[in-house]
Amino acid sequence: MRSTDGYGENAKRLAAQYESITFEDTHRCVLHLFPAATSRVLDIGAGSGRDAAALAALGHTVIAVEPTAELRDAGRRLHTASAIAWVDDMLPDLDVVRGRNERYDVILLTAVWMHLDADERRVAMARIVDLLTPRGIVIMSLRHGPVPAGRRMFEVSATETIALAASAGLRCIHESAREDMFGRANVSWTILALQGDSR
Repeated sequence: MRSTDGYGENAKRLAAQYESITFEDTHRCVLHLFPAATSRVLDIGAGSGRDAAALAALGHTVIAVEPTAELRDAGRRLHTASAIAWVDDMLPDLDVVRGRNERYDVILLTAVWMHLDADERRVAMARIVDLLTPRGIVIMSLRHGPVPAGRRMFEVSATETIALAASAGLRCIHESAREDMFGRANVSWTILALQGDSR
């Protein structure tokens, strides 16, 4: 199975679901970590563009990476007025993004990391570090719970992710647990913020 399986055929429903919750509610425990000054943001797995649009509205320069064409199209339709650059690319390699030769102050991975197996996570973490500015921040959510039918997901722990980040030169500056915002009793989330050291 591919990481994107189950998303294209359900894009309309998923986009409506994503847009039903605000950026502020989704990221309430880490809102204080987003820079106030205009910054470059890379939203990996941008989905419907909800977060990308909110950040663009705050004045940030936002690159929205979404490998599912149906979700990219939905995002463009939903957020036509937003200054978002949409990119067709995906983890672990991010070849298109890397080809832009840019670095980012914030890299956002919302409900993405669980789609990668252990080898892919190692490659992806190295790619993310390469794209981060000195002292830049990675904000990510880790999903815990059963895998929906037709999806490719893996159980990923905060401990493993923090250790992998540390081996790549990132330190954990925030860790918190959160209930599922769509009311699924058997699904929960860990929110992590990782910061690079000056280099």
